[in-house]
Amino acid sequence: MKDPHLTLLTKLEELDAYTHQVLHQFPRLERHLLCAEMRTSTNRFLRLATVAWKRRQKAAALFDLDVEIEVFRLLIRKAHRLGYINDHRLMVWMKHTNEIGQIVGGWIKHETTKRKGEAMQ
Repeated sequence: MKDPHLTLLTKLEELDAYTHQVLHQFPRLERHLLCAEMRTSTNRFLRLATVAWKRRQKAAALFDLDVEIEVFRLLIRKAHRLGYINDHRLMVWMKHTNEIGQIVGGWIKHETTKRKGEAMQ
């Protein structure tokens, strides 16, 4: 079985690459505003995933990562609402983001059930 952390990092790198590709087509005005925020967000994903993997108490970093994913979804919807991306790009971008959200959600569920099991012993 493949390492779950490596699976998550692979998905994050795919999202980062797609994000950079899409952001190059945004208007110049948004390059220093919305684009910068989205790039920062994808960098935070990578950092928080690594922090969660290395910490003993993973839950706090995982919840931070989950919040950052939700903020990124809002930014994607904002880009669509402003007309910077079309419906197809919205669907593809959300698909990438939702895959990551599912992996993180599964990891959070695993960690919380593991903590409950340790507490019962």
